[in-house]
Amino acid sequence: MLRILYAVAEESPFIKTGGLGDVAGALPKVLKDHHVDVRVVLPLYKQIHEKYGNQMTKLSEFTVHLGWREQYVGIMTLEFNGVTHYFIDNKFYFFRDQIYGEGDDGERFVYYSKVIAQLPKYIDFKPQIIHTNDWHTALTNVYVKEYAKYDSFYQEIKTVFTIHNLRYQGIFDSTMLEDTMDLPRTYYNEDGLKFYDNINFMKGGIVYSDAVNTVSESYAEEIKYPYFGESLDGIIRKHENKISGIMNGIDYDVYNPGHDSHIHRNYDMRSISRKKDNKVHLQEKYGLPINPDIPMLSMVTRLNEMKGLDLIAHIFDELIQEDIQFVVLGIGDKKYEEMFCCFQDRYPEKVASRIYFNESESHEVYAASDIFVMPSKVEPCGLSQLIALKYGTVPVVRAIGGLKDSICPYNPSTGLGNGFIFEHFNAHGCLFAIKEALKLFEDKTVWDKLMKECMKSINDWNKSSKNYIGIYELVSNS
Repeated sequence: MLRILYAVAEESPFIKTGGLGDVAGALPKVLKDHHVDVRVVLPLYKQIHEKYGNQMTKLSEFTVHLGWREQYVGIMTLEFNGVTHYFIDNKFYFFRDQIYGEGDDGERFVYYSKVIAQLPKYIDFKPQIIHTNDWHTALTNVYVKEYAKYDSFYQEIKTVFTIHNLRYQGIFDSTMLEDTMDLPRTYYNEDGLKFYDNINFMKGGIVYSDAVNTVSESYAEEIKYPYFGESLDGIIRKHENKISGIMNGIDYDVYNPGHDSHIHRNYDMRSISRKKDNKVHLQEKYGLPINPDIPMLSMVTRLNEMKGLDLIAHIFDELIQEDIQFVVLGIGDKKYEEMFCCFQDRYPEKVASRIYFNESESHEVYAASDIFVMPSKVEPCGLSQLIALKYGTVPVVRAIGGLKDSICPYNPSTGLGNGFIFEHFNAHGCLFAIKEALKLFEDKTVWDKLMKECMKSINDWNKSSKNYIGIYELVSNS
């Protein structure tokens, strides 16, 4: 049986800021179903609800050195969804008001990465593979390689590193190498951790892991080029022989309109007409005119440049002249928050801007909407379009990253396809695709068939988990 230690900075339902949390909440559970002995490790953040904390038991404790510092490590454990979890207890580093964005994030996640690397010695579990995710845990790969030089315990442990979003890399001052990380200066070179005059955690994950994957096949190719490579395209090309793409899935126990407790009325392909009841409910909730037959467009998104919101800004006044309603749910950059608030003020009968994020409410938006708009500038995988498909909400997306891999353009001559796609990062290309969808919406018979095609799309974790197992087996046997 494969033994995997899955290391991550967030996991739903314990703590989540985005798609990383969703992935971590779903993948280990499915791996367990495929008879993989997978254990999850994550920080014991202040924000984790006490209902989980009350179920945890203390397993062990030890200390780690960060330069001149000696820091406490408490190991709390909890069985959840059949998977053993280890929570790293250190109030100095993790009892904060926010999980990221603190002034000492470099030190905090050096600590966490070092703890992950040393953890197997204290939990009576020696993994064949430590699977790390994004920059927060990337240095674990470095530590495993370093420890293997003088400790036989680590010589058979391999590492797999997943890039969820290359933009966020963990770049910090090079003085941390010796002052905090306790690594030899030999790691500070162009083929190691050096990144201009700094050190780069993400780069360490790429260079020192045994295998690397991104969260879609297309994104694995895109990041080899400067436009998408975020200044790491050179090192990615150098290591491309160990880089692959595995499309994320979604958890159908969580996202399924047939039994979703968050939505007003459940429905499936046989009762798809009930979907309109969710639209009416959301119209009442958001103060929009009640009309079950008006097309409702939506976005559930982090409000930042990478989500293509500049395209929406450019076309919105023209788009809103159509007989539509537009709903947005999310938070992010102030300029986009203000933009959507302005749209609501300008078109109160057509626009509902909800500038916050609420998990339950996001399910309501997916269930109520007819068209889901996702014009991303860059999209490593995207989960929102996968959720929209499951709820029979037709995606309009840009042909990029995971959007390109998961959405097949609708073909009116065959009736096949599960969405609408535009190729270039161009506002009127986006507008044209939305108008194509709106035109099709007028034919209720054809639209119902398209909604059912969307709902037939299979995007659970079954196939993707088998691909991860394939990587694990390849790496462990190498």
